[in-house]
Amino acid sequence: MSETAVREVETGRSVRQLTYAEAVNAALRRCLSELPETLLYGEDIAKAGGIFGVTRGLRRDFGERVFDTPISESAILGSAVGAAMLGRRPIVEIMWVDFSLVAFDQIVNQLSNVRYVSRGEVAAPVVIRTQQGSAPGACAQHSQSLEALFLHVPGVRVAMPWTAQDAYDVLVAAVHSDDPVVVIENRTLYSAGRQDVVLDGPVQPLGGVRVRREGTDATVVTWGAITARALEAAEALAGRGVSVEVLELPWLNPLPTDEILASVRRTGRLAVVHEANVTGGFGAEVVARVAGAGVALRSRALRVGLPDTRIPAAPSLAAGLLPDVGRIAEEIENWTHEN
Repeated sequence: MSETAVREVETGRSVRQLTYAEAVNAALRRCLSELPETLLYGEDIAKAGGIFGVTRGLRRDFGERVFDTPISESAILGSAVGAAMLGRRPIVEIMWVDFSLVAFDQIVNQLSNVRYVSRGEVAAPVVIRTQQGSAPGACAQHSQSLEALFLHVPGVRVAMPWTAQDAYDVLVAAVHSDDPVVVIENRTLYSAGRQDVVLDGPVQPLGGVRVRREGTDATVVTWGAITARALEAAEALAGRGVSVEVLELPWLNPLPTDEILASVRRTGRLAVVHEANVTGGFGAEVVARVAGAGVALRSRALRVGLPDTRIPAAPSLAAGLLPDVGRIAEEIENWTHEN
């Protein structure tokens, strides 16, 4: 009997081997099936199935509730705010996170304020699906990591799932939430291999932390696709006598502050690793919360991220800027030896 079959027998749950993209598709399919008020729309997501194939087959199976839109992000998000206020649960795709900026007014001034300005009488349960990150040849206007912009807006939840299971669970939870949620995927993960995904589990609560590796010398907090590099760096460091605990955050708002503080209190050191550039990155907020809680650290906090520069089109130049396993390991090793 296969491992997957054994797991089905033990848990009573349906487990399938899916890519990250297929897990997102399965989550969308579940929400469209379970919630008749759900709509799914965006540029080329219906007939074409999305430029990465993530929404393939959903127009065929759910008809007019899945539809294509004109190339107008402000219209996509503006209509979603109105539809949500009238009882729908729109899931809208912004093809690249960089393109959300032309509709930022709809997010910052409209979507985030619906519940507040209506004194709680109206909600806006909109899910914005988008993707970001550096990939070969994506260039400056398609490679930005912008999670910190969304996280600065009160009233908007933000998630960046790394595994296929979390991609599924986070999206289902987001659609069921009455808060507006921005779910940021990473296109380098869409076809990065198959993983076991439980498809019929209960709707998960928003938030939480994943302890991807236990350690005693330092806590590394990370999220998104770069988690894989942080874990590889931790494995390399273990061979050099440095024990690193790696915490991965599928949700950045709500931020699991208590869990982060507990880990840092045990290890006495805090490093943050993210794909976004360092200045103003959300890693600074993680550091600030630990400092504000008065946690005694054995050494300075460390932030590892992209330098404050634009992303070049040449893959070799882009690779030289994004923190790789070697750089992450080296910076952490040198840092743990400072005190």
